[in-house]
Amino acid sequence: MFTKILVANRGEIAVRIMATCREMSIRTVAIYSEADQHAMHVQQADEAYAIGASPAAQSYLRIDKIIEVARKCGAEAIHPGYGFLSENPAFVAACEQAGIVFIGPPEAAMRLMGSKIAAKQLAVSADAPVIPGYNGEQQDDETLARAAERVGYPLLIKASAGGGGKGMREVQEASAFREQLAGARREALAAFGDGTVFLERLIQQPRHVEIQILGDSHGNLIHLSERECSIQRRHQKIVEESPSVALTPALRAEMGAAAVRIAKAAGYVNAGTMEFILDRERRFYFLEMNTRLQVEHPVTEMVTGFDLVRHQLLIAAGEPLSIAQAQAQPRGHAIEVRLYAEDPEQGFLPSTGTITSFVKPRGPGIRVDSGITAGDEITQYYDPMIAKLIVYGEDRPAAIARLRDALEHCAVFGVKTNTPLLHSIATHPAFREGLTHTGFLDEHRLTGADAGQQSAIPRDALLAAAFYDIISNTDPHHAHSGHGMSPQRADQNPWQTLGPWRMIGEARQVRYVFQDNEYRVGISAAAGNDNVWSVQVENETAEPVSCAFSNDGLVILRRGASQTQAYVQGSGDETHVALRGRIYRLARRHAPTIEAATRGKINPGEAQKTLTAPMAGTIVKVNVHDGDSVEQRQVLVILSAMKMEHTIAAPYNGKVRHVFYQEGAVVQGGAAVVEME
Repeated sequence: MFTKILVANRGEIAVRIMATCREMSIRTVAIYSEADQHAMHVQQADEAYAIGASPAAQSYLRIDKIIEVARKCGAEAIHPGYGFLSENPAFVAACEQAGIVFIGPPEAAMRLMGSKIAAKQLAVSADAPVIPGYNGEQQDDETLARAAERVGYPLLIKASAGGGGKGMREVQEASAFREQLAGARREALAAFGDGTVFLERLIQQPRHVEIQILGDSHGNLIHLSERECSIQRRHQKIVEESPSVALTPALRAEMGAAAVRIAKAAGYVNAGTMEFILDRERRFYFLEMNTRLQVEHPVTEMVTGFDLVRHQLLIAAGEPLSIAQAQAQPRGHAIEVRLYAEDPEQGFLPSTGTITSFVKPRGPGIRVDSGITAGDEITQYYDPMIAKLIVYGEDRPAAIARLRDALEHCAVFGVKTNTPLLHSIATHPAFREGLTHTGFLDEHRLTGADAGQQSAIPRDALLAAAFYDIISNTDPHHAHSGHGMSPQRADQNPWQTLGPWRMIGEARQVRYVFQDNEYRVGISAAAGNDNVWSVQVENETAEPVSCAFSNDGLVILRRGASQTQAYVQGSGDETHVALRGRIYRLARRHAPTIEAATRGKINPGEAQKTLTAPMAGTIVKVNVHDGDSVEQRQVLVILSAMKMEHTIAAPYNGKVRHVFYQEGAVVQGGAAVVEME
């Protein structure tokens, strides 16, 4: 077995790999960019080496530098994790040339299965069904347009070297094909350095079901059952579970056998995943192979009890597979959700910034894989995933109940997250019934601005905010520090009540604005009881409530024996409350200033004259020039950030006064990009 391994990755997967290495008494080596010098994976490694500047192209994608570090520190093997260089055959070849073991498949197998076109051809030779489409070598626009007509609409344009939804476009009609083709190529080139695409018929309401396989260098190859990953956003998975409710034992065995046949035909060794599409008639089609460890591998670990990273290391060290197919039987049910720093109400726009507080749920059957802690920054350079929350139950209903509870006891402050969306999924009747497919979010209108709106704010959210603002000795009419201030106190006991602040007589009042509605909360000491407070919202009847709190922002409201937990934090001019899986952002009402009074009300038309970059990124396409007339919702500029494209569109019919940047320019978040008339 190896004595030292370099982990060529960052974040939660690097932390995950290091955990297994510690159990196996293997020393670990971390690499890090300038942005990651204080990251969790750096702190948990036995050795750590700077690898370059923050952009991945100058650090985590530098094969030469990684090999140099591995030689320098004496690492015998390299684990690539997922993403970055994990599916790059040139990296495998470089490791082999340097005499370093690559913990993954052989170069030839990776190169073969890394091409979605070649992988489909291999699947056909292995007697596995594939989706009708075009995967020819001719890539000119005319050939692809004619092929699209033969395949029929709607269809998918997909990057041959792609994954994770990057370089993928859904096309409903011929008139949109060329524009979507250009966008798919740009994104594929940016993400994978290869603009080759192929076409597939779009299967209506498909399920995404994948099979985990393990193979050793002695000819042993098995599958570890399936994971269903149907609920996705932007063609990227956000919910994964095992087993799938759609599979019968016979279908499960058939898909598993097909996965093993394809892997054997490819000469595959180590961990990998065969991805399939399942249509409404339960016909399955081979989609692609991921020649690495999957993001969602913990789901399989929970239902099988096998540590997949451990088996990866054993296989890479030349040991035969210690698991027989008959042993790989799942038990119980596991679900994983991906917690992202993003805004589902704004097209899943990544939310950059500093994590001021991260409260992780705890309890039986709950696992949190993360490389992020409070104080860490979500930057423009890397994927915005904060953590993976995995739950296990004896059956699916038990796992769903545990997931719901875990999400209601999870709180992230400092950036916007998709926690409310995940909670909406976990509590949705269609999810509970197992009626999932890749269009689940759109079908049930769980995304977009309307989905994020709550018609009314819970009373307890207002009370938790008011107690927090008063207890923290912060004047609610002045801004908080913006650093997530918690109540200041000497005693850390969370059952301590309001302590030094006492007011007899007139109530202390705070005012909040939530979705254009103003709320007034009054708190005063209840006569004759030092631990109970009289609280009143607007002109409703006052009620007695006691309050306990701790420095991590936990606020517990107690009404007799009944109690409610919430997490609260101040942020600028707002107080944020995490309650039952939702985040409520309450604006603290300010008295009008002289400056605001003299400035008067802003004309809404004036506020839209300047169109800004939603986040830091690179301008990849400018579709207009100064003086051009444009229509509402017309795409003016395309911005690339975090390997995804974001559009800046005209908010109304008008004229372009000035475009501030040319293609290729790097802009900061909030920078003025286009000025409109």
